Amino acid sequence: MNGPKILYIEDNPENRLLVRRILEAEGYTIVEAIDGPSGLEAAAASPPDLILLDINLPEMDGYELVGRLRQIPGLATTPIIALTAYALRGDRERILAAGCDGYIQKPIDVDSLPVQVASFLKKRTG
Repeated sequence: MNGPKILYIEDNPENRLLVRRILEAEGYTIVEAIDGPSGLEAAAASPPDLILLDINLPEMDGYELVGRLRQIPGLATTPIIALTAYALRGDRERILAAGCDGYIQKPIDVDSLPVQVASFLKKRTG
């Protein structure tokens, strides 16, 4: 597959498998990372078209991770989307203030995930 490349940073293996299956079926190429440091390494090595990340990660939470990802040359305009169960008003504002371009609420909605991802990618390309 050589569709748009998505980096998915998530420590939960079931969530990674679900998202991979949904998005690969839509033609996306998925690169996975299990924590912040490996996500930074993957993003720097081969910049993706979109980054999906969990907020509640070991070692480095998603808020800190977004700031570090934004410092990587070439990722300034890459959409970074939080996949999170934290969807209260204050959480949403904190996610956006941290540098994310948006969020997708967990649990993952199998039908709406591809539509949401396509929408974030479309905003990037105009």
